[in-house]
Amino acid sequence: MSHAVTLIPGDGIGPEVTAAVVRILDGAGVRIEWDRHDAGVAAVERTGQTLPATLLDSIRRHRIALKGPVTTPVGEGFTSVNVGLRKALDLYANLRPVWNLPSVPSRFSGVDLVIVRENTEDLYAGLEHVVVPGVVESLKIITARASERIAEFAFQYARRHGRKKVTAVHKANIMKLGDGLFLETCRSVAGRYPDVAFDDRIVDAACMHLVMHPERLDVLLLPNLYGDIVSDLCAGLVGGLGVVPAANLGEGGVGVFEAVHGTAPDIAGRDVANPTALLLSAVLMLQHLNEDGKAARIQGALRTVLASGHVTPDLGGQATTTSFADAICRAIEQA
Repeated sequence: MSHAVTLIPGDGIGPEVTAAVVRILDGAGVRIEWDRHDAGVAAVERTGQTLPATLLDSIRRHRIALKGPVTTPVGEGFTSVNVGLRKALDLYANLRPVWNLPSVPSRFSGVDLVIVRENTEDLYAGLEHVVVPGVVESLKIITARASERIAEFAFQYARRHGRKKVTAVHKANIMKLGDGLFLETCRSVAGRYPDVAFDDRIVDAACMHLVMHPERLDVLLLPNLYGDIVSDLCAGLVGGLGVVPAANLGEGGVGVFEAVHGTAPDIAGRDVANPTALLLSAVLMLQHLNEDGKAARIQGALRTVLASGHVTPDLGGQATTTSFADAICRAIEQA
């Protein structure tokens, strides 16, 4: 089976890790017709737009995209490309599985978490304006529709993947209306899934529990802003953003699979970037495309190479991006 996929290399180390992942997918026998498009800095330089219409049209047509890291300026410049993609394509669910990998240094072992984050509203939607000079108002929008949709996604994911419990994370003790609506909606949806346990935790307490006993949690269900923060916290439990995947999913099977780490301009072009996060995101993409066998082969080969110690400098090794990808391709051939 052949698949048409939009490819967004990104900037900084993005083109390097993207090229490595494309080569590994090819080595695993995955047949993909790539439709390459730029976003962010690269797109502005060529088209004057961060999200060109041709890019959005490509994703709408193919329904699947693989995306490298894209720069988001802090406090100035253009708005987040990631947020723009989610809004334009209604990618309402952000999925971040987090687990330990061989030879990746971390403070915990046996971590196996799934973060499900609502992706379209809350403070993170960026609805803000200047009231008067020196006063900014940011709007936190929570709706029953979006809360129900993401809760359904979390419980369906838990049931489909044999997960035991969904935990809603909120601040309803203080934001009784907004977060209260989110929590009330999650409780209502939980009633439809008696086979999946449900509880809830206040977000600050949840963070404390995560860094003390992450093994006690399973699927975390969060509104947008808390989800962004907690998903990075969970990545830190297993070695950082360079070793965890992410998917942004919408109705009708549309999905953008991405590395969520930065563009690391300080090492761009040096062939030392770690492609693991984007490779694992590509594994999620293959599972989404019902290519489970090839996804398992790639994931198994990655684990073999990591266990061998042939890793990039961020993990304490001396492998280059190229040699790391070469080793994974060889492990796929030998599997």
